[in-house]
Amino acid sequence: MPDTSKTTADPQKKNPFSALPVEITISVGKARPLIRDLLSLQENSVLALDRRIDDQVELFIGDRLIARGQLEEMEGDAKGQLAVRLTEVVTLRDISA
Repeated sequence: MPDTSKTTADPQKKNPFSALPVEITISVGKARPLIRDLLSLQENSVLALDRRIDDQVELFIGDRLIARGQLEEMEGDAKGQLAVRLTEVVTLRDISA
């Protein structure tokens, strides 16, 4: 009988869902304009948000908060592309609550 005490199966390899992509929404803030201001929006209008440029952003899967982070600009070949550096990750226990 083979000794299985030294071999531990990777749960991610066993779960068929682990290879499925998931869409994450990054929330940078909210705007609360009056309806009259919303109706007058046009090209080049500026809509103020409730956050500052250095504030943390929130990452959601559906309506569940999964993490927070800071916006960054990628360097190298992807220069100019936005990215998020995670500063806080919600634990699985918090997500299922």
